[in-house]
Amino acid sequence: MSARKYRPATFRTVVGQKSLTATLKNAIDTRRLAQAYLFCGPRGVGKTSCARIFAKTINCLSPTADGEACGVCDSCVAMEKGNSLNVVELDAASNNSVDDIRSITEQVNVPPQTGKYRVFIIDEVHMLSSAAFNAFLKTLEEPPSYVIFILATTEKHKVIPTILSRCQIYDFKRITVNDMVEHLEYVAQSEGIKADRRALGVIALKADGAMRDALSIFDQVAASSMGDITYESAIANLNVLDYDYYFRLVDAFRASDVPSSLLIYKEILDKGFDSLFFVNGLAAHVRDLMVSADPRTASLLETSEDIAARYLEQARSLPLQWYYAAMKLLNDCDFAYRTATSKRLLVELTLIRICQLLKPATPPFDAVDAKPLLLDPTQGRPGPAPTADTGRNDNTVATAPQQPASQPAAPQSTAPRPPVSAPSREPGDAPRSTRTVRHAGAGRPTTLRLTELKEETQTQSSAHSTTLRQPFTSENLLAAWGDFIEANPTQHILVNAMRASTPQRVTEEAYRIVVDHPAQQQAFESAMTRLLEFMRGRVKNDMLTLRVEINDTPVEARQLLPQEFLRQTIEGNPSLAKLLSDLDAELC
Repeated sequence: MSARKYRPATFRTVVGQKSLTATLKNAIDTRRLAQAYLFCGPRGVGKTSCARIFAKTINCLSPTADGEACGVCDSCVAMEKGNSLNVVELDAASNNSVDDIRSITEQVNVPPQTGKYRVFIIDEVHMLSSAAFNAFLKTLEEPPSYVIFILATTEKHKVIPTILSRCQIYDFKRITVNDMVEHLEYVAQSEGIKADRRALGVIALKADGAMRDALSIFDQVAASSMGDITYESAIANLNVLDYDYYFRLVDAFRASDVPSSLLIYKEILDKGFDSLFFVNGLAAHVRDLMVSADPRTASLLETSEDIAARYLEQARSLPLQWYYAAMKLLNDCDFAYRTATSKRLLVELTLIRICQLLKPATPPFDAVDAKPLLLDPTQGRPGPAPTADTGRNDNTVATAPQQPASQPAAPQSTAPRPPVSAPSREPGDAPRSTRTVRHAGAGRPTTLRLTELKEETQTQSSAHSTTLRQPFTSENLLAAWGDFIEANPTQHILVNAMRASTPQRVTEEAYRIVVDHPAQQQAFESAMTRLLEFMRGRVKNDMLTLRVEINDTPVEARQLLPQEFLRQTIEGNPSLAKLLSDLDAELC
């Protein structure tokens, strides 16, 4: 297996971590070694390999001039065979108890037999239990002078702070695509395998920054292609969609060629690729084009050099704003994909919209997304949504109403119309769209700009939204108060609360309502928006405010006589009083 056979044995053979390995070599040369190190980073980037190389180098009996282990002394030979007593490895994923850490602390007291240091490598240290971490603290802080701990983890945030504070932390980075391609070329040459550089780039992208994964994928593709790794065999074995499809699609988008884009999508479906996989891949392709368009962000492009050249070439053919809009449409498609009934139709509609970014539809079809279609009750068919001021769609042509046959047509005015001046436009502004609107009774169409119509609509809207502030009296307010009670007979709690309380004037436009129970206050507050809207409309004053308070003054309880209770009930209920009057009834 290539991942084991070509595992780094020296700092020089570590892929993609040059600055980090240089720091470790300098620490060894100057003998400035810490008692504990923490190697953290993604999987497959060389954390455990560097820990072993570090342990091998500091115990080498005759290191080379460039700070590497010689590989021939007894200590180096024992390390390569895996039977060195100076290196102890523990997998914390499966040995994470207090007893496992106690066995480590007991071995700490044994000095090295050959070499200068005993190195304890604990892999996946974040898997240790809380009790194991606490049992490890004292030994980690004050180990013997000949002991060095190297902790490795993929999730540094799970390591407790007391452990982090006792370690020198080294962050391993993801390996770039170009570094992986170069190393895979070296492996292919060493194994006598013919490999296309483009195919190695696909393998490197599939590995997602992990060198160990890249070597495993390389073995898989090499086995399936019988030692001849081509670009076609790589994408076929790894289920990767060819770059050419994405480049062809963007060319169709630039030409606003809807049929070509739909046919390319069909080719992708015929090859067995999922539509959501295609949408995410196309979004990633558009993102890579966007970062390639600006030299400042070109470093964010993670691909091989030959593919990067194609990205740079195609990125120059589209405006930067196009990428923003296309990514927005693809992101919306990804969001709606899981709930869509017809997923293929959703993707095809997204492709059509992207094709129309550079060549929008002409009126009235450009307003399909802007305004919904409403059912025209007069003709029983869908019609455009009416606007707020004219009752017609802004993008349709309105014709003058026809005159009855018996009535002569109104004479047209012969007075010349003043010319409509176009608004000034600053240099560099985008040209504004124009359209033709035929007014009722007009002899010829008048061309207006879209911005002029919007300004006219805004002016009319602002004229209708003037704040009302007419003076009113308490009698006007009480009359509106009674009207609200009569208009809402089903709101029993609110109506009873309104009948039991009377608004008291505080200022010219502010009133307070005093209630006796929190339930009445809650009823007022729940309906306050509707009540204020009704009252302000009746008194024609939008500045009216109502504040509800609970009466803090204790009310003296007194038991009423039956006649008094009945009299108060009749006084508070005009309908009951009218009924008694019609019946000619009297209180006894």
